[in-house]
Amino acid sequence: VVKLSKDVYIVHCIDTEGPLYETIDATFERLKEIFGIHLEPSVENLHKIQNQELDLNGMEKLVADAFAPKRIDTLGTWDQIDQKLDELMSKQFRNSMLDSDGNGWVYNWFCLDHVGFIGDNPRHRDAGYGNIYKHYAMKLRQHNSEKIDTLQFHYHPLPFNGAYNYAGTAYVNSSNLFQILAKRILDNHSFPAAYRAGMEAERPDAHWFLEQWIPFDYSCNSYFKENIERQPDLRDGRYGDWRRATKKWYPYHPSHDDYQMEGNCHRWITRCLSLDSRLIKLELKDVEQAFAQAEGEKPTILSFSSHDFRDMRPEIKYAQELINMAAKKYPDVKFHFCNAINAMQKAENLTLNYSCLEIMPEIDMNKNSAFIHIKAQNDIFGTQPFFVFKTVTGNYVWDNLDYGNNPREWTYVFDDKTICINAIEEIGVAVNSPGGMTEIALYNVQDKKDEHYFL
Repeated sequence: VVKLSKDVYIVHCIDTEGPLYETIDATFERLKEIFGIHLEPSVENLHKIQNQELDLNGMEKLVADAFAPKRIDTLGTWDQIDQKLDELMSKQFRNSMLDSDGNGWVYNWFCLDHVGFIGDNPRHRDAGYGNIYKHYAMKLRQHNSEKIDTLQFHYHPLPFNGAYNYAGTAYVNSSNLFQILAKRILDNHSFPAAYRAGMEAERPDAHWFLEQWIPFDYSCNSYFKENIERQPDLRDGRYGDWRRATKKWYPYHPSHDDYQMEGNCHRWITRCLSLDSRLIKLELKDVEQAFAQAEGEKPTILSFSSHDFRDMRPEIKYAQELINMAAKKYPDVKFHFCNAINAMQKAENLTLNYSCLEIMPEIDMNKNSAFIHIKAQNDIFGTQPFFVFKTVTGNYVWDNLDYGNNPREWTYVFDDKTICINAIEEIGVAVNSPGGMTEIALYNVQDKKDEHYFL
């Protein structure tokens, strides 16, 4: 009998949104929005809330927690964030706790693009395609962390009012989704294999979008402690609704008709709790549950989330204390700090082959047309590659592919019924393998050159 290993793969997910600035007036606006409490904005009243010195009809403790300094003291500029990042990414901080392999802490930066919003930008968000992704790519290079951490995908659908301070839930109504990924492929030579939903909000359209291209989903925040009825703005599953999802620390394949239930879809969803939010806080019993599951030789991923616009150092120290206590209780269990891709690969023993893409254009400049063949030598995740192109006028476009005559083959036609080939500057194709190995193939129409990137 082969004895399985007893391992917990620990994944720290960070919703990476850049600076967040908030005035005292905005803080009291949120107090009104969340709890319906009207108070004169002032530092004095804020301190009274935090010290539970006001009569708030029995909600004193709840409101004090929601507006505690650790929640509202946000980092409002890149300089403030970078100051924290330089410490967080230092060897000294990473190695303040080592895992069972002697390795230090790992960060997973799920990067958001603030694009498509309209009106004022009162929180001073860094608006623009790829701005946040490029900033973190630069920081990883600066700290030689490119082979330690990973840059993945975080997305907030556009709200109907288009305001920067809000997030919608509909992917099919959000035209910027495909543009964000098109620019990430063509401009940054990157494509995600892991995802975290904004506000943990998934609906059927998000579920089916992810099922086509992104194999690993860290959005599930199912939890035991029912605190939602005391958060009026989040009641009845508002935004992220994972009430029916598993409370176990293992990945599952979702059902086609219900992303919260196990089924026959191809992507993996795994549980991920907030390290410390007004709704959910990772507790010792949660961490011990993960270690107990590994003790029973089950594939275990313990994942938790933070935001980059807060000082994450206290949260990380808190998580490390919980891990240390659980590790002492379960000495036979090994724990490993992992990136979001490797954790899934190891927990589920996934095959790590690349798909090996090839773009083969047949261009007829006389007819101003081209027939594009795309082939993969090995299986891909989903039904088709993510196919994008950039026009000579600077537009980024996504489109569906058609199936070719053979397995793992797709086609596309550029002509006067779509876009003529002389209007195209570059073509890009991105895929993940079923095991989460990412590959990007590019073809420059003007220079007739191709490039490949393996992530």
